[in-house]
Amino acid sequence: MLSRVADSLYWLARYIERADNLARLMEVNLQLLLDFQDLDDIKLREHWDPVIRSTGDEEKFYELYEEANSQTVTDFLTFNKSNPNSVIGCISGARENARMVRDQISSELWETLNNCYLFLKSNDAQNVWDSGAYEFYDRIKDYSLRFQGLTAATLPRDECYDFLQFGRYIERADKATRMLDIKYHILLPSPQDVGGAEDAAQWIALLRAASAYDAYHAQYLANIDPVHVAEFLIFSENFPRSIRYCVQELNARLHNVSGCPLSKYSNDAEKLAGKLLSDLTFSNVQDVINYGMHEWLDNCQERLNEIGGATYQAYMFQKPVDLAEEIQQQQQQQ
Repeated sequence: MLSRVADSLYWLARYIERADNLARLMEVNLQLLLDFQDLDDIKLREHWDPVIRSTGDEEKFYELYEEANSQTVTDFLTFNKSNPNSVIGCISGARENARMVRDQISSELWETLNNCYLFLKSNDAQNVWDSGAYEFYDRIKDYSLRFQGLTAATLPRDECYDFLQFGRYIERADKATRMLDIKYHILLPSPQDVGGAEDAAQWIALLRAASAYDAYHAQYLANIDPVHVAEFLIFSENFPRSIRYCVQELNARLHNVSGCPLSKYSNDAEKLAGKLLSDLTFSNVQDVINYGMHEWLDNCQERLNEIGGATYQAYMFQKPVDLAEEIQQQQQQQ
């Protein structure tokens, strides 16, 4: 497979997953506001500022807007075309990458992605938004789920499929660490509020953002417990949005591409992914708490970035061609 094709497939999947996670995050945070009373400008800023910080676009946001509130944050992360990490920016990026590898994906995948792009560019998107933000974000999630289902149903299990899956799971793992960090580090309530109604509402919102509320209660029959929530979203072996599950999948995709057995590694990307998976396999939530939840999540994000960078070097980086040297080599061969 050409390196540019692998790169486009990788970013196609990452952009789709990023748009899906943004829709989940925004929908849940809007819903969370309904649980609070006596909201003023200060409380609204305290509620929305962590969302901006979690995306890593805080500096750009405050260049465009004076304060973080429901209107400015939803506009920045949904419709603002100058923000490449907005929903419309992600879908546009995904469509452009899909266009470049049109012959590598099924017509059903292309039609679904193109329909989502056309929806966001049409008056229908504004009409749906005007009727309710929840309906709008549900529409984005539906497109994402349709894309995932068609990927599984219409693509052969070859390198194309592996790079799409790798992009999806590395993006999903990264966003899982960021959502957990919002709750543990940024929205940590005052000591007297721990275990209270506001604290419980935030934990429930976190589970709903990951579509993990029902799966969590199927495993833990008791009420919401912060330690159990962290354990489930980090270490679950079978929940598809836990960090461990995502790392397990991206590690498997890397080995599928190289053909190297899972017990070995053939490049730095496989080595880094294997080490992170091993740490997740032989650790537990108490180890994370002892290390420091915020510090552990930051470290996990850095390691995921290293895996992405090593994968780029292994499969997607194109060394600039020295034409003079190329001509000389051809002349020598002749």
